[in-house]
Amino acid sequence: MYEGPVHDPRLPGLRRRGFLAAAGGAAGLGALALAGCTGPSGGAAEGGGTPRRGGKLRAAFAGGGASETLDPHLANLFADAARAKALFDKLADFGADLAAEPRLAASWEPNAALDRWTVRLRKATFHNGKPVTARDVLYSFRRIADPKKAFRAKASLEPLDLKASRAADARTVEFVLKRPTADFPNLLAAFGASIVPDGATDFDTKPVGSGPFRFVSFTPGRSAVFRRNDDYWDGAPYLDQLEFLVANEESARLNSLLGGQVEYAHELTPTTARAHEGKGQIEIVRLRNSAMQAFAMKTDRPPFDDKRVREAFFLLTDRRELVDGALSGAGEIGNDLFGKGYEYYADGLPQREQDLDRARHLLKKAGADGLRVTLDTSPVAAGFTESAAIFRDQAAKAGVRVKVAMGSKDSYWQDTLDSGTLCCYRSGAMPIASHFSQRLLSGSTTNATKWHHKDFDALYQQAQSTRNKKDRAAVYTRMQRRLYAEGGFLVWGFADWILGTARTVRGVAHRAPANTLDWARFDKVWLA
Repeated sequence: MYEGPVHDPRLPGLRRRGFLAAAGGAAGLGALALAGCTGPSGGAAEGGGTPRRGGKLRAAFAGGGASETLDPHLANLFADAARAKALFDKLADFGADLAAEPRLAASWEPNAALDRWTVRLRKATFHNGKPVTARDVLYSFRRIADPKKAFRAKASLEPLDLKASRAADARTVEFVLKRPTADFPNLLAAFGASIVPDGATDFDTKPVGSGPFRFVSFTPGRSAVFRRNDDYWDGAPYLDQLEFLVANEESARLNSLLGGQVEYAHELTPTTARAHEGKGQIEIVRLRNSAMQAFAMKTDRPPFDDKRVREAFFLLTDRRELVDGALSGAGEIGNDLFGKGYEYYADGLPQREQDLDRARHLLKKAGADGLRVTLDTSPVAAGFTESAAIFRDQAAKAGVRVKVAMGSKDSYWQDTLDSGTLCCYRSGAMPIASHFSQRLLSGSTTNATKWHHKDFDALYQQAQSTRNKKDRAAVYTRMQRRLYAEGGFLVWGFADWILGTARTVRGVAHRAPANTLDWARFDKVWLA
């Protein structure tokens, strides 16, 4: 629902209409990236000489309207995740290669059976001066795992026996697991697994974290202001202040950047990038193949409860046309699996091509001649409405009538999670094991395809319990073969994630996929 313009004279183009993002992930958070390191690709945004302190950076993100929160365990939008990263820390986070790197955890070590892990905390303090302790860690994880709640990281933390886990001392946590878990560090880095103070419940009026910035103010759907935490364990940020501003339309984010009302614009379109790249007014940062682009088919209801119909939809899709048309060529074609290029990705499967004759045959066998289906979409993400229109025309060639239904930016992700049968979908980067745990297990809280199979759950547990990496990879490949044959995600591409910055901004990384440590790393950014 449109809520009207924000009455802020600094940002005349910003509107309050909610703009959601799957995460992965962040959200879902579903892509993006900011970091302190500079790389050989250089550029004014990434390099820029010696960092300097001072100044205020204003960052324009799409938001979620009046329902926005600073509760890091509820983070689902990219704006949520960016704000959470500024205020809070996790025990670990994912590097550019999607391997877990220590953050609040100084180290982790398993026993021989992989069912007990000892995590030792580094010396860090919350914004109120209290040290981060093992009790805070256990409180945070137990809060996330509350069966009465639907926190994002719940499925990822499921292997933990949090009743049996304990604080061995103030800075040592002994985690007991329900079964051997080789990928335990990924649990610590899970999207939404932030550490909050023991007993914390008030996050929107006086949040206390251990992150690089301290809370100043928050108006849901409009603005969040933070200031530098001089006592941050990883080094104080260069910026004096950081402000997140909500700009739901891409044009509003771009115009605010061009007009000097903000210094950072999140999520620009390929068309915008082509128009401004190398022109000198702003800097364009491309994060290659950061966001999975897909159509999600609900496998628990007609017509997609018939795997022959799902296979037919795989085969009536021209992935190259979708990448070229919906993404303006800024990406790579997909193969109906998440995580292209990541560890454990099943790259040995043949690239699926459009086969209209085979698609028609499968639909006829399923009794679905002349099938009519509604495809839910929204201008909630770049390429969504374009891909829906292209896919509608592709499906028509196989006799399938697709009705494109435009959803609300405010509620698209929640609406399509449980309702409808087919929708546009995307995800940022995460380990393939995390994709399984968050989206494809019977207990996953963001299971958009309603893929509920106990034997698939068992394979995931088998993989997690397998110490030998080669053997573990074989199990993950078996799971992906199943999804490739009959899953609910029609993954047609992987899009570049595009950011824009003012030319005065330095420290923005060019090689950080979605939802990784160096995304939204505003503590390492400075103003020249």
